[in-house]
Amino acid sequence: MTAGMSQTQRRRISRRLIGAVAVTMAWGVGFVGVAPSAAAADVQSQQWYLEPMHAEEMWKKATGEGIKVAVIDTGVNPSTPSLKGQVLEGLDATGAEGDETDDYNGHGTTMAELIAGTGQGGGLKGLAPGAKIIPMRVADGDWKPEDRVNAYDTVDAIRAAADSDAQIISMSFGNEFKLEQEIEAVKYAQSKGKLFFAAVGNEAQKGNKPIYPAAYPEVVGVGATDSQGTVSDTSQHGNFVDIAAPGDDVPFWCDQKFERYCQGNGGTSAATAITSAAAALIWSAHPEWTANQVLNVLFDTAGRGDWEKGTLSNYLGHGIIRPAVNILKGKGDPGDPDVSPLTQEKTAGSTASPAASAPASSQPDEKKQADDAAMAGSSTEKAEDDSQLGLILGGVAVVVVLAGAAFVIARKRRTA
Repeated sequence: MTAGMSQTQRRRISRRLIGAVAVTMAWGVGFVGVAPSAAAADVQSQQWYLEPMHAEEMWKKATGEGIKVAVIDTGVNPSTPSLKGQVLEGLDATGAEGDETDDYNGHGTTMAELIAGTGQGGGLKGLAPGAKIIPMRVADGDWKPEDRVNAYDTVDAIRAAADSDAQIISMSFGNEFKLEQEIEAVKYAQSKGKLFFAAVGNEAQKGNKPIYPAAYPEVVGVGATDSQGTVSDTSQHGNFVDIAAPGDDVPFWCDQKFERYCQGNGGTSAATAITSAAAALIWSAHPEWTANQVLNVLFDTAGRGDWEKGTLSNYLGHGIIRPAVNILKGKGDPGDPDVSPLTQEKTAGSTASPAASAPASSQPDEKKQADDAAMAGSSTEKAEDDSQLGLILGGVAVVVVLAGAAFVIARKRRTA
């Protein structure tokens, strides 16, 4: 998108629920008929990532209490059993009928539950059940309200999130076009000390174009993995991926009446919510830290096998999130509070000196394919160290290793 574009043009190339393009389609033609719906009583058993991430152990030390997460999405229903008492006042940026609590397809409510759901009533259990949600409703390209929709709703939502009490912004929305007003809103959010996560998209096999806001330098682009620690086939890849998290086969609300969950591919949308929750856990354990320090620890503790630190994957960025390494072991270098680990530049309003540039990494091999990027394998780390605090599946700590020889998929430093 470009500034000055008409609302009609903008709607044609409208934002998609990136990270949930496949999910949205599935609501109409797929998962309800193909995969059995997940009854509320057993939906938590389908959250396969909680046990290997040592969630129960982490919750004894940190739950995300004191942290607020702004969820920019389709709205958040505060009346589901898992979200009762968890949702604060937010903003409806659409300009259409209803407000931020009127979720028009269930996606935003799913994201909120993955972040801060209490699990009451057998609903989804958030990775940070002590956190609170500030909903910011925006419109996706498939929603057709009777009222006209604000053409700059994402811009308004980002700015409102920046001005809110939220420390973290989680956005599973985006599109393939830059918008100057959105760029300025993202920079404004950074200047306000917010930690901004966005999904990189689920169209790796359908063009794999950069998605915004995930591809902006100030935003943490989140990729998705499956239960084997392998990058999802649909997770988009490129120099805009900063980190990865579980995303495949995550339950979601599959009807607008909020009566049942379905099992499906949450993709990078779910991964973004789960990463936002991981950040909330770390921040609640270290409330004196800045957004830069929380993110630096997420990067520093990410599972990356035997990659050389400073080498970044176009598929998994710094690696797969492992908040337990910090929460349970106290590890992870918070670094300079005033320097962004994304750009290695001093953040707005800070007084610290800029940090040195990140370690140089090898040049990307553009011919590499996703199936060469990352696979699950046996840990090469010592049994007594952090390898036991990551995603442990089938008795093996999930690490990221190459299918072939040397790791050569790297990332250049990004510019706007």
